[in-house]
Amino acid sequence: MTLIAFGINHKTASIELREKIAFSPDAIVDALALLGEKTGAKESVIVSTCNRTEIYAQVDETQVGNIATWLADFHGVDASELQHNSYLHTQNEAIHHIMRVACGLDSLMLGEPQILGQVKQAFTDAKNSGVIQGDFDRLFQHTFSVAKRVRNETEIGANAVSVAYASVQLAKHIFSSLEKSRVLLIGAGDTIELVAKHLSEQGVKSLTVANRTLARAQAIAEPLGGSVLTLAQIPSHLKDADIVISSTASQLPIIGKGLVQSALKERKHKPMFLVDLAVPRDVEAEVSELDDAYLYTVDDLQQIVEKNLASRQDAAVLANEMVEQQVEQFVQWQQSQSSIDVLKNFREQSELQRDMLVNRAVNQLADGKSAEQVVNELAHKLTNSLIHAPTKALKKAASEQDVQSLSILKDALGLKSPDN
Repeated sequence: MTLIAFGINHKTASIELREKIAFSPDAIVDALALLGEKTGAKESVIVSTCNRTEIYAQVDETQVGNIATWLADFHGVDASELQHNSYLHTQNEAIHHIMRVACGLDSLMLGEPQILGQVKQAFTDAKNSGVIQGDFDRLFQHTFSVAKRVRNETEIGANAVSVAYASVQLAKHIFSSLEKSRVLLIGAGDTIELVAKHLSEQGVKSLTVANRTLARAQAIAEPLGGSVLTLAQIPSHLKDADIVISSTASQLPIIGKGLVQSALKERKHKPMFLVDLAVPRDVEAEVSELDDAYLYTVDDLQQIVEKNLASRQDAAVLANEMVEQQVEQFVQWQQSQSSIDVLKNFREQSELQRDMLVNRAVNQLADGKSAEQVVNELAHKLTNSLIHAPTKALKKAASEQDVQSLSILKDALGLKSPDN
């Protein structure tokens, strides 16, 4: 059987193709069953996220090429387009790829932590579907252990590499704990939605989303227990905010210096932290002139992100070295298992020959044959049976003058040189 990792990701395929190839959670169980039926896959796991769809499988060498055909047929896409935008890793390269994916080393955002959870879920789905056996169980448990070590022993995920996350981390540094902070988010696009999720993960309890369209604001705020405002209501509520993060498509500033100055006066000059993620600006630059207002722009955060990304890239070097070591360790385990299987087969075969000859000897004794004759015959036949295969191997190595094989066979059989 051949271990393969076949798929497409953000580096090889357009978002349109990735969308076509993606598996919904409801389709995974049926897909795993069909994969085994159509390709003879012994074990398989399907990982499907917004940035990648990958199939990890144990298949017969003759079936490797059929994986791509099956995936194209399942989603009704052109097989040649899929082949052109995909990649295939086999055996040790496949193990290496699986581990790098789980560690976040192959992600769009280097070191992103979500992928490990997604791979774990894919493995759980496969196991619950009955398509996981000993080899894959060991491979994925080893992979999860590697990913955990990379997280704990490197800085791969320690620093923010998106402006949304960087803004939340910066707020956390300033306020120490965000649980008691009151946060006002302005806008309701993807960036603000991501900021809201990060804030919720940091334990923020008081969250308000202001937007031109209340329905969109509610879609972000309500799942997180937050409230909503219209943009027109901001002036009367700004005084309540400890943290303001804004990202809209407005062509003119939404928050001016005068508005912040009035809010600070009502707050009795309790500091206010403002992050402007918009281009053009949502917050007037002059706000930074106020003593108790701490304003950061998207450019400020981008510098942090670039510095952190460089730090992650340094950490990735160490993480890759760890993955290389763990791949080698797993391959060594596989090879040891192969040796165990060979020894097991050799022992079983030898015991089968022994039992067959012993049964024959017992029957001969029951028929009244001389015990001495039976024992001699048993010893002779058992010896011939056990030395038959090694004798053939020795003769072959000798006739071919294969000195290395001959030496290995002599050591294995405990044969001494004539001069010893």
